[in-house]
Amino acid sequence: MSQGSVRIVNPPRTPVPCLPDMSTSTTTTSSAIPVWPDAPQGTSGGADTVHLTPFLLERDGSHPLRGAVIVLPGGGYRMRAEHEGAPIARWVNSLGYHAFVVSYRVAPHRHPAPMQDAQRAIRIVRHRASEWGIDPDAVGIIGFSAGGHLVATVSTQFDTGLTDATDPVLRASCRPDFAILCYPVISFIAEVHQGCIDNLLGPDTDEASRRAMSAEANVTADTPPSFIWHTVEDQSVPVNHPLVYARALGASGVPYALHVFPNGRHGLGLADGHPAGAWTTLAATWMAGLRG
Repeated sequence: MSQGSVRIVNPPRTPVPCLPDMSTSTTTTSSAIPVWPDAPQGTSGGADTVHLTPFLLERDGSHPLRGAVIVLPGGGYRMRAEHEGAPIARWVNSLGYHAFVVSYRVAPHRHPAPMQDAQRAIRIVRHRASEWGIDPDAVGIIGFSAGGHLVATVSTQFDTGLTDATDPVLRASCRPDFAILCYPVISFIAEVHQGCIDNLLGPDTDEASRRAMSAEANVTADTPPSFIWHTVEDQSVPVNHPLVYARALGASGVPYALHVFPNGRHGLGLADGHPAGAWTTLAATWMAGLRG
């Protein structure tokens, strides 16, 4: 692939319902919702610190149900970058989707805590879909850097609901309907981001554990349609990360769009005023195309 080229393969096999632009709608930022409401306060597990912050659009009589996008900021599994949280949620709102920012657990908490937090956030949105005016079959996810790795993780390691669970939230599927990965960490085997590995798995983790969390190795035909973007100049996460993921998606017949920009540092977020900021328009067009 040449620098700055765009590669788009395969039309979506199963259209995902989404909604037209509603950028004039009013957004209501609701109070943060505990992801693990029964978690004991102040325990070492940290589950009591995990919250889901809703950015909900007004109900529209002509479009009673909207899609939703769950936002996972990056930060190397060490912290969560603010510019990859609320600003992204507001951009999602401008496209006519509800948005939710997840304060998933980071170091010193390790795998599987972040994955479990993201999976439960997806379940909560589906479980409360009718309350919030959400189409439960149009729940996507977006993540940046380590948050992109978390997106790839929940896109390849999920269940469709635990039917026998006593907790009704667990009966909802934790599979995203579509995924957006922004300068994502993917591989824990080649050209690795060592900080992510150390923070998520520990500095002394073995090769088997790293392979298990190397997202390109876990792609199947059931992985959701994915939009991916990156820059060649990224010095923190080599551009090979999205390339290997895209190859795995293509090999499994999963629809994807991959956009690689020649210039731009790591961690651009919305990239306002930067040529790579075109990713937001490209992603919006791709999301609209999921309607079929």
